[in-house]
Amino acid sequence: MPSTRSAASSLQDHAVLWSIGEVRASDVVSAACDALVAGLDSPGLRALAACTRAEADYDVPEILPSALDELGLTFYPVGSIPGQEAAARALAGQMLAGELTPRELAFRVHQRFGHELPLAERLAELDDEYDMLDYGGGRAPSEVDAEVATEARRLAPRPGVSLEPTDART
Repeated sequence: MPSTRSAASSLQDHAVLWSIGEVRASDVVSAACDALVAGLDSPGLRALAACTRAEADYDVPEILPSALDELGLTFYPVGSIPGQEAAARALAGQMLAGELTPRELAFRVHQRFGHELPLAERLAELDDEYDMLDYGGGRAPSEVDAEVATEARRLAPRPGVSLEPTDART
C-alpha cells in the first residue's frame, strides 16, 4: 500500500496533468481511489473517488478543487503558469520513475508548452535537438538523453506533501 505522502503526491500530479489534458478525468478518479486506500480521507476525496467513468468528465471539474483543498493540496487553474510549471515537474518525475523515456519527456513538454514556459524551455530545445538527430545532425542520442535526465532532475524536486491520514467521519 502506498504511503499517504506518495498517494497525495500522485493525486496532486494527476490533478495537474489533467488540467493540461495529459491524463483523463477517470485517471484522477483512480488516483483518488488510491489515496483513500492509502489512508487519506475527506468528504471531497470520497465524492471524487465515487465518480464513475461516465461521470468523471462532468464531475471532476466540479469536485476536484474542493477535494484538493480539503487535503491541503493545490488546485491550479487551467492555463495558469504555476499549473503549467507543476505539470512540467510532474512529467519530469514520471521520466525519473521510468514511466517516460527522455525523448518522450522532451516531446510532451514541447508539445504542451512550446517554448513559452521558461522553467521548461531547455526541454523544448532538447526536443528540437532530437528532431535534428532524425536528419543525421547534432549530438549522439545518448548525450541528449543525458541532458534531458539532468533537466528532469532539476525540475522534479518540489515542496514535499506532508499529509497524515485523516478521517473526516470523526
